[in-house]
Amino acid sequence: MTERKKILLRLDPAVHDAVAKWAADELRSTNAQIEFLLRRALGDAGRMPGDAGRPARRGRPPKTKPAASDGGDHGDGDDRGDSGERGGGTGDSGDVGPPA
Repeated sequence: MTERKKILLRLDPAVHDAVAKWAADELRSTNAQIEFLLRRALGDAGRMPGDAGRPARRGRPPKTKPAASDGGDHGDGDDRGDSGERGGGTGDSGDVGPPA
């Protein structure tokens, strides 16, 4: 992801309050609302640059799983060793099939 530009923006307090309330109504941060409005104004005026990135996604970023070092972890949460067996490791609990 490219780094985002940081700017200092001076606003009339009443304008800031109105934008902040609008942002809260739409479940955005004030910063995201200002960017949304600027993008919409640029698009309406036909001035949106073709190389402008997409707006940041709303909400919390997705959790990333750490990469497996040996390639054997399939994310099942079973850390009981390399046998791959479940249920105590005896092989007879939970077996399904005809009686022996």
